[in-house]
Amino acid sequence: MKKSNNFYGYSLILAFFMLFLAARSQLITDFYNKSCPNLLTIVRTQVQNAIKVETRMAASLLRLHFHDCFVNGCDGSILLDGSDGEKFALPNLNSVRGFEVVDNIKSSVESACPGVVSCADLLAIAARDSVLLSGGPTWKVLLGRRDALVANQSGANTSLPSPFDNLGNITLKFANVGLNVTDVVSLSGGHTIGQARCAVFSNRLYNFSGPGIPDNTLDTNMLSDLQNLCPVNGDGNKTTFLDRNSTDLFDNHYFQNLLNQKGLLGSDQILFSSDEAKTTTQSLVQSYSTNPSRFFADFLNSMIKMGNISPLTGSNGEIRKNCRVVNS
Repeated sequence: MKKSNNFYGYSLILAFFMLFLAARSQLITDFYNKSCPNLLTIVRTQVQNAIKVETRMAASLLRLHFHDCFVNGCDGSILLDGSDGEKFALPNLNSVRGFEVVDNIKSSVESACPGVVSCADLLAIAARDSVLLSGGPTWKVLLGRRDALVANQSGANTSLPSPFDNLGNITLKFANVGLNVTDVVSLSGGHTIGQARCAVFSNRLYNFSGPGIPDNTLDTNMLSDLQNLCPVNGDGNKTTFLDRNSTDLFDNHYFQNLLNQKGLLGSDQILFSSDEAKTTTQSLVQSYSTNPSRFFADFLNSMIKMGNISPLTGSNGEIRKNCRVVNS
């Protein structure tokens, strides 16, 4: 059956319209240039102040963005209060932090540009600034995200990579959000700053592969130090640095530690020492350990990719006035 010219004309118009919508929904670096021209300066000042008070906060803000993006995309849902929120999911409970700093950032931005900038975008900018102010690379943050109306606690419980996961599970969780093996290794390098609780690595210290047998991929001197810090039945909330001997500087030392069996988390050390790593992640760990420029380049590319996971744009979601609650 022959179709009319009108049909083809309509199809062409529809195609252009769909392309226009797609283009409109893409994140862009200058999204707030006119509506909130001082945004980046305001955020940078607040992040700088927070890191001066507590150096560890840089890692905490970076982690907030990571844990936000892996659950329903980068939509600020991790910031929502409530017992059914993502804050109270097992991977986040007594773990994610920095919410008061985000409150301060939001308050300063609202004073300058009320009702304009999303909490999701503030997390993305704060993560970039935290890396830069810790000595790491910088990048232009894509902006234009909107905030979720609901949190997803069950999604946080199942979607977030765990320090107890094997490499296959970690790789799968990254793949589920569109990230690849390079992203696994480069983003794990974010552990060059920050701390971890005994609760997430003490399984390696005592009965790892049998009664009284610790993880044999853990350096013996480091094992002894960690056993003193985290005795059996001790306080699981005690912390130590993720990157031994280079605690607060964003550099490639984390990967050098992995080569020397000094990765703190099991999910760190398996990137180099597991059987699966030999054909997947080990070569990248070796490369990053000697080539900080390659690590920085891959890390910033992976951060941009991660920041682009399923953002709410256009008329989806909202611009929260208070990052902890949806607008009334």
